[in-house]
Amino acid sequence: MRVKKMLAAGMAVTMAASVALSGCSSTGKSGAEATSAGANTESGSSAGESKAESDIKKPEKITIMVNGTVTTKPNNRDAFEKRWEELTGIDLEIIQPDHDAYFDVLGQTFASGPENWPDAILLQGSFYTGYAEEGALWDMTEAWNNSELKSSGRFTGDAVVDNMKIDGKLYGFPVTRGNGCVTYVKKKWLDNVGLQAPTTYDEYLNMLKAFTEGDPDGNGVNGDTYGLSAAGFIGTEEPWTNYLPEFYQDAYPSFAKGEDGVWYDGFTKDNFKAALQRMRDAYAAGYIDKETLTNGTKDCRNKFYEDKFGVFTYWAGTWGTNLKNNLESNGHDSELIALKPIKEVGTYVERTSPVWAITSSCENPEGVFKYFIESMLDGGDLQMLWSYGVEDVHWSKKAETVLDKTYKEGEFHLRESLENPGTQYTKQHLDPMLAIATWEGDPGKDAVKEEAKNSQTVFNENCRQATITPSTEEMATYNGDLMTLKKSIIADVVVQGTSVEEAFKRFESDGGAKWSQMIVDSLNKKESAK
Repeated sequence: MRVKKMLAAGMAVTMAASVALSGCSSTGKSGAEATSAGANTESGSSAGESKAESDIKKPEKITIMVNGTVTTKPNNRDAFEKRWEELTGIDLEIIQPDHDAYFDVLGQTFASGPENWPDAILLQGSFYTGYAEEGALWDMTEAWNNSELKSSGRFTGDAVVDNMKIDGKLYGFPVTRGNGCVTYVKKKWLDNVGLQAPTTYDEYLNMLKAFTEGDPDGNGVNGDTYGLSAAGFIGTEEPWTNYLPEFYQDAYPSFAKGEDGVWYDGFTKDNFKAALQRMRDAYAAGYIDKETLTNGTKDCRNKFYEDKFGVFTYWAGTWGTNLKNNLESNGHDSELIALKPIKEVGTYVERTSPVWAITSSCENPEGVFKYFIESMLDGGDLQMLWSYGVEDVHWSKKAETVLDKTYKEGEFHLRESLENPGTQYTKQHLDPMLAIATWEGDPGKDAVKEEAKNSQTVFNENCRQATITPSTEEMATYNGDLMTLKKSIIADVVVQGTSVEEAFKRFESDGGAKWSQMIVDSLNKKESAK
């Protein structure tokens, strides 16, 4: 019976994954029910029950499914995997779909049945809440509470962990802060059009106009560039608005809880309609890349490196260095300004942290938590591996010259990227600047580039934390179709030029308003039941 329910859950998740939302079915178990069903372990314990550290059996093999934030094949994942196995004595199987297809493939895997589920997976946002409340994830609350890491005195991320709890239970472990996006502007472009960094929306729009109609790249031709590009007009995960914050401002396209504790759908509010109008006008003026609707993040990055546009809202921290390095490798000026939020935006949004979760079909979840997840932050060789990769592959202390910079014997440095020659690595899976556990032996703390520190500081000092949205039966049933409709309406308004008024008539007639209200009611009912 449990397998049948989990198969139904997986199928629901697959359908929702295609529109980048959480997947649950009305027939599935809640997270609490899943805890009692649990994953069978060799010792016979069920999910949610704690074991003494000495009683936890070391797994012989661990299977994980990951996205492109873990070392990829082109970056010599084989060397990474070999080194991890050397350090742990455990066989590691890595399943790694293309980054942009990750959640589609994950959903298909869940739909194929629990016998095909990996032991551990990477999850974000509503995928995490959806899978957890469906019963597809193991309750690791007790494992965390009894862990060596929690009691080590090195852990600094209690608030980050608490933010990922669902009804007081932890189904996924965040190994870093969530981070978020800042708006990068090419300084040379600003200089060429005689402008300063914008501080208000009017100044921001004027900059986009100058970048589109003038000659910001200095090639002697007016109008062969455009202001900005983005990977869609709405993100694929919470917080949804992070790639176009200057247009969204105080508007939000999904569910949020007000200061009064009452849930609402931001898509239905007047401020969201105003955000749509701002995007529509800027798109019609040519300030926004005409391919934004179908862009992936890699498409945007490549266009930025090719000097096709000058404003790019992207991840703070090490991506500041990545963007700089790639501009240089393409022969373009690489000085970027990481903007503080304009007045109308106020603060950037820090996404909820990505988490490592253990599936409820895992045979030894305590072992996977201890020897795989917890060990990432061991303050030693494994944290080194997850942060910087493999010695003499991704980093080195040998005397050598990397991209015209000479390093002395014994001087820690990151090597030239295998996947992107002409650029230098900045990190591997774990970003040391987002660490939630102290690491006295971090050899790379002095190697962080100034532009990365600067963009991370700008973000950290001007951000607010997003909160996870709980899943309900109504959310599971309707939100996939609802978000598909919302995205279609956004595209109609911005790309097709449909009036906002006509678009929201369609929202009503196509069932969106009804679905939205049902979900809001269910969220508030759940809130009142706490």
